[in-house]
Amino acid sequence: MTVLDSRPDVPGDPQGRIINPMEGPEALISEAGVSMAPVEDLGAGRGPFWLDDWLRANATDVLAWRRHIHAHPELSRHEFATTELVVTLLRSVGLKPWVLPGGTGVVCDIGSGERCVALRADMDALPLTEATGLPYSSTIEGAAHMCGHDAHTAILLGAARALAGAPELPGRVRLIFQPAEEVMPGGALDMIAAGALDGVERIYGLHVDPRLEVGSVGMRVGALTSAADLIELRLTSPGGHTSRPHLTADLVHALGTVITGLPALLSRRVDPRSGTVLVWGAVHAGQAANAVPQDGVLRGTLRTADHEVWTALEPLVASSVESLLAPTGVGFHLDYRRGVPPVVSDQDSTALMRAGVEAALGEGAVAPTEQSSGGEDFGWYLEHVQGAFARLGVWPGHPAPQSDIHRPTFVLDERALLCGVRTLVHTALTTLA
Repeated sequence: MTVLDSRPDVPGDPQGRIINPMEGPEALISEAGVSMAPVEDLGAGRGPFWLDDWLRANATDVLAWRRHIHAHPELSRHEFATTELVVTLLRSVGLKPWVLPGGTGVVCDIGSGERCVALRADMDALPLTEATGLPYSSTIEGAAHMCGHDAHTAILLGAARALAGAPELPGRVRLIFQPAEEVMPGGALDMIAAGALDGVERIYGLHVDPRLEVGSVGMRVGALTSAADLIELRLTSPGGHTSRPHLTADLVHALGTVITGLPALLSRRVDPRSGTVLVWGAVHAGQAANAVPQDGVLRGTLRTADHEVWTALEPLVASSVESLLAPTGVGFHLDYRRGVPPVVSDQDSTALMRAGVEAALGEGAVAPTEQSSGGEDFGWYLEHVQGAFARLGVWPGHPAPQSDIHRPTFVLDERALLCGVRTLVHTALTTLA
């Protein structure tokens, strides 16, 4: 079964054949859909036999699902068509998915028994305009899968349908297709509130990583991503003439005091080993060169890899801002928005996932990976159950460039989709064994 729509606007020869720069071989696009070119399965022959058989017969469908989702991106909390596609594909193999009350997000169990392990994928796109030139580029202006969530969804769909065809499973595998990862505090909270973690003993997830070569999976024990909070500081002043700053409260000077003073102060109040960093992204105040403005705003992000530090940051920021602004006479309102917690993979879950990766792709497949200051709402799941998160290599290798995520030009090597399917299947089996 293929679901990629025909694209009559795609450039190619008179027969409609196009070349996918990430594959090389031809793929035929026609009114009936698409006949996908074969893609190499880097884990072929590693079993179990039913997984090898399923991938041999259905690998091109996994690619087609990803391309369809890629061409039809949906922004956070609007993933209605993607949700419908997921539900349809799960029901087609006899599974019984259920949709969250908001209409986006899917939960589905495979197998039976008391023990349950969860596998999670996110489904939303970014508010960007794609510039890859791929034949299955986004058809939606201002929305694009430049973070790889289309791949995550297709990988979990592949793992689900492969597991559904297994002769037997040693327990239950719960599929979590999550909306709204790209907005804070994240759709993971919606899934948790709806009961997606009820009865789950461990949870696992993958995120594409263009810095790792396809066929490798980056793992580490401990913090993989950081907590990410938003700070908005609004300042107020009576205003006045710049020739008489002593008769008013100099709002712009106060902004500068906070811009330089708060990061410096936090660096002396927080353990430097925590990876805590405050970076300002926007500052606005005034219009005229000779007028002290009456109001201004400062916005930034505050990140840390340490969970204990994260819980202490909000009151620390509030007291620090107050002390910095007290001498200036400027009024202020601090809006501190907690975002997502750090993703911290525990040792046991990481060991189980490592065993799954090695069974799926070989002993050399596990690669070291660095802790990132980026945020990921998978951390909310780990507030409730143990689990591990890993990075899936999607870089074709030299001489191909490394195209970073969240850029309009991000592309991935589609061989990684099959690596992801095998990794999730083996991780679930290893955990339930």
